[in-house]
Amino acid sequence: MKKSILSLALVLATGLLFAQKKTTTSAGINFDATTSLDALPKAENKTVIASLDTKTGKLAFEATVKSFTFSNPKIQEHFNGKGWMDSDQFPTASFAGSISNINDVTFTKDGIYNVTVKGELSLHGIVKPIETKGTVTVNGKSIKAAANFSIKLEDYDVKGGAIVAGKVSKEPTISVNAEF
Repeated sequence: MKKSILSLALVLATGLLFAQKKTTTSAGINFDATTSLDALPKAENKTVIASLDTKTGKLAFEATVKSFTFSNPKIQEHFNGKGWMDSDQFPTASFAGSISNINDVTFTKDGIYNVTVKGELSLHGIVKPIETKGTVTVNGKSIKAAANFSIKLEDYDVKGGAIVAGKVSKEPTISVNAEF
């Protein structure tokens, strides 16, 4: 009887531990590098892997670079090419960090919570610290995380003639969203 109770307690405790880490394989990232000269450099990736630990606030995203889709196939070809993302050599982009004010989020109470996210963005083989504001939305058992931020392409050694020509923004806006 004692062994059964102990076993049941271990199973329940393990279940609670695993329930704190939420994952999805269908998070999204939007990349907007439009300028006044060209409205086409916009891409979307709906197959991003994301995880969120609701106890510690650890947050991670990983995107396959070739999964970004553009309305113009030629732009997509350039984006994945050597002068840009060089997706054959650098097939993924990732973020690993945490929500620094995780204690302000009540995962058992519906609401929209403002958060600060800090971590490291790995892009084009270069890792840089990043900090941005975002939101966590709790609605029943659904948890949504979202953030918008800009990066400087030169910080990640991303170059291309279209950037110099002003057809692609030097500081594109990136929108990240995940539903866990």
